[in-house]
Amino acid sequence: MRKQYRLWQLMLLVCWCWATNLQAQDEVVLTPVTKTYAITNVNINQAPGKKIEMGTILIKDGVIKAVGKNITIPADAWVIKADSMQAYAGFIDGFSRTGVTKPKEEGRERQKDPGNPPPDKAGITPQNDVRAFINPADKAIEEWRNAGFTIAHVAPYGGMLPGQSALILLGGSGTDNMVLQSNAALYSELTPAERMYPNTIIGVMAKFRELYLQASITKNYEAVYASNRNGLERPQPDRVLQAFYPVIDKKQAVAFKAEKVLDVQRVINLQKDLGFNVTLVDVKEGWDVINKIKAANAKVFLSLDLPEKKKEEKKEDKKDDKKESKSDKPKTATEFEKEALDKRKEEFTNKYFGQASAFQKAGIAFAFSTNNAKAKDIPATLLNVIAAGLTEDQALAALTTTPAQLLGISDRVGTLEVGKMANIVISDKSYFNEKAKVRYVFVDGVLYKQEVKEEKKAENTGKKADASGRWSYTAETPQGANTGIISIKNDGGKMTGTLTSSMANRDYELQDIVLDGNKLSFFYTADFGGNSLKVEFNVALDATSFEGTMTAGRFGSFPVKGNKEP
Repeated sequence: MRKQYRLWQLMLLVCWCWATNLQAQDEVVLTPVTKTYAITNVNINQAPGKKIEMGTILIKDGVIKAVGKNITIPADAWVIKADSMQAYAGFIDGFSRTGVTKPKEEGRERQKDPGNPPPDKAGITPQNDVRAFINPADKAIEEWRNAGFTIAHVAPYGGMLPGQSALILLGGSGTDNMVLQSNAALYSELTPAERMYPNTIIGVMAKFRELYLQASITKNYEAVYASNRNGLERPQPDRVLQAFYPVIDKKQAVAFKAEKVLDVQRVINLQKDLGFNVTLVDVKEGWDVINKIKAANAKVFLSLDLPEKKKEEKKEDKKDDKKESKSDKPKTATEFEKEALDKRKEEFTNKYFGQASAFQKAGIAFAFSTNNAKAKDIPATLLNVIAAGLTEDQALAALTTTPAQLLGISDRVGTLEVGKMANIVISDKSYFNEKAKVRYVFVDGVLYKQEVKEEKKAENTGKKADASGRWSYTAETPQGANTGIISIKNDGGKMTGTLTSSMANRDYELQDIVLDGNKLSFFYTADFGGNSLKVEFNVALDATSFEGTMTAGRFGSFPVKGNKEP
């Protein structure tokens, strides 16, 4: 009985720690009391075009156990009241370097034989495994997770053949825990070596052909030797050539970075000559070669690292321009040329944003890659892509179901269905609403909660209010209602006070109490086990009540209301 009581106390203590956010950081991984979660009153976007209004998602041990309405919630479940938020399958990044450490650049070493340098000096290291370069503490992992991405296809840095790529989860306690699939593809670029062969793009293509054909010959010889070794010379192991074997057997594709039109054409020519399966990643200018891509049956990841789109001028500004133009002098040839150049730039920019729509109309399955893009820019970029012709459902497919299919993991992720991995994104509005904010992200069943900015600010009416007295309050947190008493004394203009909380058995001293008109603000510091957290109140008072927000550090802001006691 005593053990059960202590366990109950421990669970309450952990819940209190969660509510007061003892780990002050931009995004906090919540240490779970349980691995069972119930997300209630949420609009569930199971897949593009398939939605359940105001339903429940039940998660247990990292797996989605139930999706729908009228779902029985287990007694040990951590309930998240989503309050009409939007849930999506976790987004999948088709190619980036998220979490991958870039090697330090070495000094330019002069090669004795620049026409035949060592493979690693020439950027030829296909045997390298990206897992050796993953840093779980990389800030980029958190940034992309904040944007809704839960899986990324990552590759090592390097030259023409940097190494093997992998699919990683954007969360986890260590590298091995993060890796969802190793050796996902053989990654390659059309990047020449410096001051040695292959130092041109044509040289890179020639070298790739040479290595591929050498690997084919060596592989065949190894097969012959294995079947009958008598009288045959033992084949010499070559890790560079052996890295091509899965590609030759079509068990692995070559993920080729191909940003420009010429890059795409060159890669397709290589693929046509040699016959390997190809995945085009980071494609920025593929609209003029759509038919070639379709004929090659290539998998495609379109870049979200797009040029900045010029903001439309306000109507008032246009009117002012018209007024000024009437009195302007005739335009010079230089001005006409500049206008024509700006128009061509705008047309070209529109092609970048319209590329996804063009691929959609051509019937080519595509997803997105984020290499070199900034996580904070992704929502605005997607809105511009949608404005250029892609529908919201098509954009959602390119973030979820299509990359899951192209990367061969659709049996595990991509939709919110029973049995799938609990990779989930929850935003307060539709993700494609410009004001939407991601509130919760699950990665492999682990919950991450985003900072919540104040939804309602206390308004200052300018009228002086009286803050002294006892005020009962209720703050609505995701863990439930936090109630207590705020006591404030006014001693000749100097205010002091205390606060109690139903989530902690102690009184807190209020600090920096400021009353500006009817706007009251103060903070207190919660502490436990050597950790501390600043909790702020910002409310608007009237004679008998107040309303505003309570901000629990960077854990987020919650609505708070109070009433003055007689």
